[in-house]
Amino acid sequence: MKLGQKLAIVNNGATNSYCDKSDSKQVFGTFEWASHNANFISGCQHDCKYCYSKEMAIRFHKKTPGNWHIEEVRTHSLTRKFKRVDGTIMFPSSHDIHPEHLKECLLFLGNILASGNQVLVVTKPHLECIQAICEKFGQFKNNILFRFTIGSADSSNLEFWEPGAPSFPERIEALKWAFHSGFNTSISCEPMLDDTIEDVIRITSPFVTDCIWIGKANFLLRRLKLNGVGDSVTLEKASELLADQSEENILGLFSKFSDNPKVKWKESIKKIVDIDVPTQKGLDI
Repeated sequence: MKLGQKLAIVNNGATNSYCDKSDSKQVFGTFEWASHNANFISGCQHDCKYCYSKEMAIRFHKKTPGNWHIEEVRTHSLTRKFKRVDGTIMFPSSHDIHPEHLKECLLFLGNILASGNQVLVVTKPHLECIQAICEKFGQFKNNILFRFTIGSADSSNLEFWEPGAPSFPERIEALKWAFHSGFNTSISCEPMLDDTIEDVIRITSPFVTDCIWIGKANFLLRRLKLNGVGDSVTLEKASELLADQSEENILGLFSKFSDNPKVKWKESIKKIVDIDVPTQKGLDI
């Protein structure tokens, strides 16, 4: 079914949903952006309720719901020598960058960059950390693309879903700092955490040199359950979020921003709006 047909169905009020038969070779998650990942910490202080890394660590008995927020630095990783690789290395992909381990972060990132690698720095940005990265790695501006995760323009909603992460104003200040420091910048709105994404796009666009990625909350109820977040308030908000990300609403959002050259769509939305999902890692398209 083509996009125009699906939009027509939605506009006519029909409830039929489009079923996509996914190609098993299609890339998913971080591999839409980068062909390689690099991390040096187990756990994450941000302790996001929907976190896929937390889910995986619990599933494979590396962490528990109660100790995921306690970060463990893999000290042997700090001396790792990186070879130059084809494609982009995403750092980090299974934890985040926090002031507590900023020194180690700068060392690890420096090791990746030393071989001339292209690095996608993905973070819910603490201003202090972004200032330090920009100051230390100014000579690597052509090798770094920042991607700041901002799934809502509402700080209270960010605090609910991402209890240890920075507020919306701090993330915007970090974005502005990187932009005015001459670095390439982008935004990840995956997952969207409410219906304020239009505000996120409007506010961040002037300071984005690359793109703004939009994506749904993937496997939300399953991840909340495994991550030990099953209280009634969270489950109610999760139901509201899933309703916000109905096919009808996604089609409406796509219709509004499909002509915006800065907006890109994650796999979860590509499948709804009939955009081909790449089968090659790291194309960032």
